[in-house]
Amino acid sequence: MARFETTPSRPYHLVIFGASGFTGQFVVEEVARTVSEGPQGTLKWAVAGRSRQKLEQVLEQAAGVLGKPELRSEVDIIVADVAEPDSLAAMCKQAVIVLNCVGPYRFYGEPVVKACVENGAHHIDISGEPQFLEGMQLNYNSQAADKGVYIIGSCGFDSIPADMGVLYTRDQLKGTLTAVESFLTVKAGSDGGCIHDGTWQSAVHGFADSQSLQSVRRKFNHKPLPVVGSKLKRRGALFFSNDIQQYTVPFMGSDPSVVKRTQRYLFEEYQATPVQYGAYAGIGSIGNVIKLMFAGLMFWFLVKFSFGRDLLIKHPEFFSFGLFSKAGPSRKQMEDSSFQFAFYGEGYTEGQDPTQGKPNSKIRTVVQGPECGYVATPIFMVQAALTLLNESAALPKTGGVYTPGAAFARTTLIDRLNKHGIQFSVI
Repeated sequence: MARFETTPSRPYHLVIFGASGFTGQFVVEEVARTVSEGPQGTLKWAVAGRSRQKLEQVLEQAAGVLGKPELRSEVDIIVADVAEPDSLAAMCKQAVIVLNCVGPYRFYGEPVVKACVENGAHHIDISGEPQFLEGMQLNYNSQAADKGVYIIGSCGFDSIPADMGVLYTRDQLKGTLTAVESFLTVKAGSDGGCIHDGTWQSAVHGFADSQSLQSVRRKFNHKPLPVVGSKLKRRGALFFSNDIQQYTVPFMGSDPSVVKRTQRYLFEEYQATPVQYGAYAGIGSIGNVIKLMFAGLMFWFLVKFSFGRDLLIKHPEFFSFGLFSKAGPSRKQMEDSSFQFAFYGEGYTEGQDPTQGKPNSKIRTVVQGPECGYVATPIFMVQAALTLLNESAALPKTGGVYTPGAAFARTTLIDRLNKHGIQFSVI
């Protein structure tokens, strides 16, 4: 049976593991902002990582940024290391939920998931790595179900807005939604935008080892999901979208795989009509197209060789034209940035048989919010955790390894996000 209450031996609702990492420090700040949203209006939490000194510095910084000097003394510190299983076990025994911010997850994620399952802690991560996410489902789903533990992956940008955005679009259409295309656009201010190179490292290793993902998928032995309505056509590698008025490419992240896993779960568990999904990203002007083509060719060539991967990881700014950096974005860059997902859906009006004739209904929805990597992602992650703590009755009936859409389809997560600056709306 899943448990979401603290006890004397399990004193923390949340433990942020990797709190001194680049993303972790912003998750710390977001948790500190939302303590009143915990069960009975309070949240007991701690930070965890390899270095007590670095964790103290993170709490010091958060105290200064938020004007909450009490963080220095009231938030407990747990020393834990991925390379030391006993330390992970000790951490997980004290937590109701572990917020895992330690990536790349393909190297560091599984020991944390294993420790959570074995020691009764729920687990939330912000991975965008399909091999890790699907591998955890393959290896730990039944064990997590037996233990009443919820392992929920990809609870950051971009998978929560994509996955929950498809469900929101489905719920807003008065009828049956059968297909959706999403278009992601990102705006930056005068200082431009930037992403910390941890995401870059995950991409380098993911593309280099794409065969392993295919191997994982074959082991599931899934039957194809039924296609309802018109079959969604795949677009080209580069096209101009009149909808968003930008040159556009297929989105290379984990969204399509996460959404498909959600649709499979909802079809198998609730006999919901599967929604076909295509994900795309706007890249702007023709100048950006040329840059992307040049960077893409270099990336595809170098990622095939160990020396090339070393170069890519050592010099992210050079090979990404400044989009990724070891320093990450400044707070000014974060303040000036924003994202928007536009969803274009089609389906059938109420009373129309989805197995007969062409779709006769269209819908457009939007999910938009602040800077995606280090402002929006902590909001997604923390609100996912608060939803787990406060709405356990609305979760799937057993523990297991879930996507955000599978775990939160029947909760108020979207309403919670709306209250925190992530707006879901019909256009």
